[in-house]
Amino acid sequence: MRTADSGKAAGLRVVVLGGTGYLGRRIGEAFRADGAQVHLVSRGPDDRGGPAGEHRVRLDLLAADTRELAGFFGSVRPDVVVNAAGLVWRGDEDEMTAGNADLVARVTEALTPLPRPPRLIQLGTVHEYGAGTPGVGIREDQQPAPVTPYGRTKLLGTRAVLRAAAEYGLDGVVLRLANVIGAGVPAGSLFGRIAAHLAEAARAQRLGQEPEELRLPPLRAHRDVVDVRDAVDAVRAAATAPGPGLSGRVVNVGRGAAVPMDALVHRMVELSGVRLPVVETASDQPSRTDAQWQQLDVSRALRVLGWRPRRTLDASLRDLLSATVPTPVNGRT
Repeated sequence: MRTADSGKAAGLRVVVLGGTGYLGRRIGEAFRADGAQVHLVSRGPDDRGGPAGEHRVRLDLLAADTRELAGFFGSVRPDVVVNAAGLVWRGDEDEMTAGNADLVARVTEALTPLPRPPRLIQLGTVHEYGAGTPGVGIREDQQPAPVTPYGRTKLLGTRAVLRAAAEYGLDGVVLRLANVIGAGVPAGSLFGRIAAHLAEAARAQRLGQEPEELRLPPLRAHRDVVDVRDAVDAVRAAATAPGPGLSGRVVNVGRGAAVPMDALVHRMVELSGVRLPVVETASDQPSRTDAQWQQLDVSRALRVLGWRPRRTLDASLRDLLSATVPTPVNGRT
């Protein structure tokens, strides 16, 4: 039975698809700390029990058909399914379609016939919207116009969930996440690459060597950035929020502010305590997005989830750096 006990999920059976990824792993840990029975699904782990309250399930989600997924969900009988699976940093548009759209369609098809369908929480992305208007927060009713394969394929996944909710009554909600940062951010992301460079520079500096300059593509964009812990809290809130007003909806999850990327990068370098120049240069590598302004309106999240961002950008950057750079972060250990 779902409760709205301050976002707590004690006693719930929770399945996390993509349960060993950056977000999935943290979501599973949070639900387990809440007292839920957590099933982490990925291609990697064996079917062995993890810590108390956690079960690791080996299942190739890209290869599993609807019948196999339905059999798994039927055996677990989850109260909540969180889809944190998908392709972000690597893969062409066909591969992203398989992971970000086709999989979501199969998951909805597998869940709707269950005697007691769970709540499905689909993790979407701000990149489904495309470019925003400078100075204005993007609301959930804005017509999406994604400009990248990632945004386009994630939007297809969102539409699969909303269609299943409208046509079959699936209790599904899409959380459209801003750019997520914090400790353990993937190495393929901009801030993952910067953190890795700063770690190497810190080691060089400690040995009395001159660190290599940090070379980046032009940093002209403004992005909405949310702490990974705030994103996880939004998932927890969505799992236990009352159904009316939530099912079949998109909910933005971000800080509600557009941050200049160049200022954020320079602040990250400053907090690291590493002395090195930052050089913006043209790159042969294609950018993941060419939308220059993305700022979410997060007022709906407060209304329907009781959620708001709580962590500061400095806190997010300090966590990221502390997990990567082998030196005190700006005077802190």
